[in-house]
Amino acid sequence: MPFSPTSLADLVGRFGAALHRAGLPVGPDRASRFAQSITLLEPRTVDELHRCARTTLVSDPAHFEILDAVFDAVFRGYEDVAEFRGDLNAAGATTHSKASSPSLSDGSGGSSQVVEVPVGVAGSAAERLAGRDFATLSEEELARLAELMRHLRFATPPRRSRRFRPAADGRLVDLRAALRRARRTGGEPLRLPRRAHREKPRRLVVLCDISGSMEPYARAMIQLLYCAAGASRAEVFTFATRLTRLTRLLARRTRPALALHRAGQAAPDWSGGTRIGAALKRFNDEHGRRGLARGAVVLIVSDGWETGDPAQVGAEMARLRRLAHRIVWVNPRTQSPRYQPLVGGMAAAWPHCDAVVSGHSLTAVAPLLDALTGGSPTHAAHQRVRRRAAAR
Repeated sequence: MPFSPTSLADLVGRFGAALHRAGLPVGPDRASRFAQSITLLEPRTVDELHRCARTTLVSDPAHFEILDAVFDAVFRGYEDVAEFRGDLNAAGATTHSKASSPSLSDGSGGSSQVVEVPVGVAGSAAERLAGRDFATLSEEELARLAELMRHLRFATPPRRSRRFRPAADGRLVDLRAALRRARRTGGEPLRLPRRAHREKPRRLVVLCDISGSMEPYARAMIQLLYCAAGASRAEVFTFATRLTRLTRLLARRTRPALALHRAGQAAPDWSGGTRIGAALKRFNDEHGRRGLARGAVVLIVSDGWETGDPAQVGAEMARLRRLAHRIVWVNPRTQSPRYQPLVGGMAAAWPHCDAVVSGHSLTAVAPLLDALTGGSPTHAAHQRVRRRAAAR
């Protein structure tokens, strides 16, 4: 029972309104949990959907009967919810039982009754495009994916901040707080308050290849960075024959299509040649060693085609490796199981990467998001190269 974002919002909205009219205390928080349970569990039958509703929408078992009545009214059409409106103790609510609801199977070998949910569950046009390779999408088709991209989230591992927070189990004593409390107890600190370092997400730095061979994937990745939650804090650079910083441009809130247009205007080498080594050197010299890449998660989007010296790619990747916390490389060519990074810039860069993913479609973005946090295994070809290098 796949739900598009539109049909899911319609489902939760209409069902929540019906429950509220029936007198159940269902607020936005519970409706949000109901929507999350549908997204995570993907119920295939009405009974599975009913279990999601019972688990997330009510906390008092006394409300189960009226929730069942409203559920049947909305999804099966057995009762009129108006009979119970505004009164949890109405007769209709107390007499309604599971026995009055026909089951999907009578259990005696008889014919099964198929119950259909009266909401739109067919995949939207955007969902049908989610599995398509970005290189096959037109500009209009890519724009349709913007809404789905807004449901994704770029997250990075936390790092320890220099700031502190109160913590009962903290390892450090908060001397200032202890002295303030001691003033109220005659100068004797009866209890020592403790503190711990705050944590904040690591910086995300994106280097996106906009050369001719990567142009369709670059458009998709820049749109993803513009739409996805959490990506607004990323530092974004593009490169082909030169390095261009797009961070401020993507911070402006406008239409994704207009953001892509502005990115194309800001990067004069769009769809040009590829000089990965030179771009990495300029980033390391002007931004990386000055602190932008220090302790950061670096995401490089490129197919690895290098018109310059591959040795320079390896040298600059080694420099970046010493600065960054984690390096994730997105190479659409790795979607092929036969792909191996044997030559060129990709072969030079591969040993310095923590993870390599394809990211060639919206459905292939999930491994990318996992790789940023360190929760995704590296690509199989990446593991082979690592083993080969260790054996030397």
